Amino acid sequence: MPHPARLLLPALLAALAPAAFAAPASVDPRIEQLLAELGKVRQIDAVQLSPDGSQLAWVVRTEGKDGVEVAKADGSDVRRLGDNKPGSCSSSDIAWAPDSHHLAFVSDCASGGKQKDLVVADVPAKTAPKRLAELPGMADGLAWSPDGKSLGFLYVPNGTRRASAVYAAKPAAGEIGVDGLEVQRVATVDATGGAVHLLTDGQTYAYEFSWSPDGKRIAYVGAPPPGDNNWWLAKLYVQNAQVGAKAIQVLDPSASKGSLHGLQIALPRWSPDGQRIAFIGGLMSDQGATGGDLYTVSSNGGEPANLTPGLKVTPAWFAWTGPQQLLVAQVSNGQSQVAEYGVSGDKASATRTLFTLPANIGDGSAEMALSLSADHRSVAFVQSSYAAAPEVHAGALGENAPAAVTSLNASLKPGWGKAESVEWDNEGRHVQGWLLYPANYDAKKSYPMIVTVHGGPSSAVLPRWPSVGFGGVPFSTLGYFVFMPNPRGSYGQGEAYVQANRKDFGHGDLRDILAGIDTIEKKLPVDDKRLGLTGWSYGGFMSMFIPTQTQRFRAVVAGAGIANWQSYYGQNLIDQWMLPFFGASVYDDPDVYAKSSAINYIKQVKAPTLVVVGDRDAECPAPQSFEYWHALRAQGVPTSLVVYPNEGHHFVDPDHQRDVLQRALMWFEKYLPAKG
Repeated sequence: MPHPARLLLPALLAALAPAAFAAPASVDPRIEQLLAELGKVRQIDAVQLSPDGSQLAWVVRTEGKDGVEVAKADGSDVRRLGDNKPGSCSSSDIAWAPDSHHLAFVSDCASGGKQKDLVVADVPAKTAPKRLAELPGMADGLAWSPDGKSLGFLYVPNGTRRASAVYAAKPAAGEIGVDGLEVQRVATVDATGGAVHLLTDGQTYAYEFSWSPDGKRIAYVGAPPPGDNNWWLAKLYVQNAQVGAKAIQVLDPSASKGSLHGLQIALPRWSPDGQRIAFIGGLMSDQGATGGDLYTVSSNGGEPANLTPGLKVTPAWFAWTGPQQLLVAQVSNGQSQVAEYGVSGDKASATRTLFTLPANIGDGSAEMALSLSADHRSVAFVQSSYAAAPEVHAGALGENAPAAVTSLNASLKPGWGKAESVEWDNEGRHVQGWLLYPANYDAKKSYPMIVTVHGGPSSAVLPRWPSVGFGGVPFSTLGYFVFMPNPRGSYGQGEAYVQANRKDFGHGDLRDILAGIDTIEKKLPVDDKRLGLTGWSYGGFMSMFIPTQTQRFRAVVAGAGIANWQSYYGQNLIDQWMLPFFGASVYDDPDVYAKSSAINYIKQVKAPTLVVVGDRDAECPAPQSFEYWHALRAQGVPTSLVVYPNEGHHFVDPDHQRDVLQRALMWFEKYLPAKG
């Protein structure tokens, strides 16, 4: 029989949720101005270079709606496709055909926002886009077959939500894990239009796929549904690109005998001869946040080969650029790096580093991903940093990173202080992080510092321009140092570093962070009596756990955190991620979960704490935030809990994005004022 408290919790969530809309009674004018400036950035959600390298397409947000624009490769002659009234409808997910004339994308413009269609535009002809198929569901990952005769994509027929655990979970009703199950499959549509063909079966949730060089087969990463939970168990499959074709399991990481055993796989890419499939394998926190070593496996199956054991960087994306050559985008010591790798047998090594940037790069839809011309001589990507807002960069692929070819955000200037990479050693490991100085910094003054812990933990802080929403950069504008460390568990120092906090959450990584704080305090006027702490997801967990281990932090904002790993195991909808990190289930090894649970040390917490969470968060459920908030209240610690309605792990409502940042800024202003 359910515990009465569990029956009351949904009602309590519903009752509290509307409070998230209530704006704070009084807002500092500086915060209002900061939020207004952050809201001016135009997000670039995708960029694609045509195969012949002559044209660009990108997706840019205008008035809350995405639209497709095309231009010459140098950024000139920009025009919009399929949308004469920016902000009235949405178009996204672009893919150039092999002929470099036709651009496919998903759009609801023809129906006035009611129905998504798969459309294709003849860009040189400048004719209206043609509908290929109606898409009653969720579609993304468009990819043309090599011969250009069909278009493949990931598709959730009649899907009701974005296919990712970070988006709002369905309200719990019916038989959980059975009723309303949505399965993402690999689908195709003929280039001339017609019906949607489902290639993969309904018993496998497909996460990523790629075409073989001859277009006759597909490789995909898949697992039994529900897809949100089972990505950490995903296997690699190959099948003919036909409806009803039998899938052949090529790789099961859980059965691997080598370094891949029990880890995750992503980005399957066929070798030019179609004989093997390369991929990235490693300890990953979320599907889409890719990082690890480079592996290959025969397209007929077998034991995978780790091409890059002992690598001291973290590959996040790659492409075959020759029979024995890869282009790799990787995280290196907190920076984005692009390098060429030579492949010899079952080994690969960097032969040339092309460029390293103190910036975040990607194709807009994925971190670190690049768009290449067919001859691999030209490249395009979206780039942003602490110094420059997002723009499309494109040009020759070489030792100099290409310059921006758009000026979508050229008028924006940073309102925060300068950025600096900080490096230190701790317990035999090299550690790196990013430090923002306070705006209008005066070396003669003493300043408070806010430590922002990133999510993941398999992730990394890379310099990027902030938007309205939760993040550390805006605190610099109000006069704080902002320290954003990449402790053990992060990308950028190699796979051994990523795995260094397995079964040790909150302990070794905390020691890395404290050592970083000490390094900064030795050379800069940071007041150790005025340290703040914040983070989201894994950073939210750390923001709950760290105050139970040290009293150095005087104010805290915990976003989508985890207070009790033992209760969390039974509450979240993605429990499969925990076994690779904890080594066993909570039922088999409760002690490893207990030692990292903040609730077990809750009497040590003294710092005033703001707790924020979405009420439909599948990754870090709201009950975890309730449990922590309740415990703090019981101890007499100043605290506040704000629950945002209809939000998942990533907030999507602009009002909520603005509100959560505003509340965080005001919390630190109240309990850790910059002027003190």
